[in-house]
Amino acid sequence: MNLKEKVRVIADFPEPGISFKDITTLLKDGQAFHYAIDELAAHFKNQEIDVVIGPEARGFVVGTPVAYALRAGFVPVRKPGKLPAEVLQYQYSLEYGKDALEIHKDAITPGAKVLIVDDLLATGGTTQAVINMVNSLGGEIVGLAFLIELEFLEGRKLLSDYNIFSLIKY
Repeated sequence: MNLKEKVRVIADFPEPGISFKDITTLLKDGQAFHYAIDELAAHFKNQEIDVVIGPEARGFVVGTPVAYALRAGFVPVRKPGKLPAEVLQYQYSLEYGKDALEIHKDAITPGAKVLIVDDLLATGGTTQAVINMVNSLGGEIVGLAFLIELEFLEGRKLLSDYNIFSLIKY
């Protein structure tokens, strides 16, 4: 199945010069969504994975069904102030400013095998922030899985120490 055909590309969104990759058109197509999740999970099916982590918000949409397919748990990584228990916060730099993510401190046990799943690999900054949190909690990163990779932004270079799999490449 050609998943790239299922992604709607919107020119000049959210600002001029950006070519936004809208996955909602893929998600609403049951056959395409099922195929995408199966392919992401299949790439890691022979590896021991205890927990799948998905960063807010589209990482939830892609990561949760991958966790289900792998019979693993799912851990959300959220923007600050959204998680109810004690959290570990990680601040990171964006092109223009800073952002932060949080994870429950008890979400990852030392030695847990972790797969990070998100909709998009762009510069790799968000994923690197999640990796840093997992490492701080003693987890072991098994791999990184993405629905889409924007190769021209070279996020893969930042994350080159990890097993990276992406389904759709631009």
